[in-house]
Amino acid sequence: MATVRGSGDVRRFLAQIPVDLESKVLRGAARAAANVIADEARDRSLSHVVTDSIVTKVRATPGQIKSTVSVKSGWARSLAIWQEYGTDPHFISVDDSQREGRSTRRINDLNKEGASLVIGGQFVGTTVHHPGAKAHPFMRPALDLREAEAIAAAQSYINARVSRAGITGSAEPEESDA
Repeated sequence: MATVRGSGDVRRFLAQIPVDLESKVLRGAARAAANVIADEARDRSLSHVVTDSIVTKVRATPGQIKSTVSVKSGWARSLAIWQEYGTDPHFISVDDSQREGRSTRRINDLNKEGASLVIGGQFVGTTVHHPGAKAHPFMRPALDLREAEAIAAAQSYINARVSRAGITGSAEPEESDA
């Protein structure tokens, strides 16, 4: 009967392949694809505040790797939402918490900065009707337009790291999640 040596090493090697693929290759491939979409979203954004706040993140859970392109929380995200979807016509008024029981005229007389409605250096009164803002989508079109290129970037990343010789690369992400 023939004897086989090294079968335990082969089994360990084969068992390690999915772990190495996930930790060394697939996270980077997801990041490469997300970066393509993020670059296009940055090019399409109308606001430098939004553009500077577009980030990519990659998260791995057992059996799943997910990359996201989003805008950092805060004012930039509000601007991004208004830009992406537009706004309906609406009224803007001096907030009651800023009034402290005073009329808008009194607030203006006291020159309490930020408490009255001033547009272009001119006091405009207690209420203004904003006509709304037209939508200028930039995130969804970025995905729609560059989807094939993102997939190609992910495939290129994988091809560069998986060969007959094995899986190359480190378990550390190439870029930090911003």
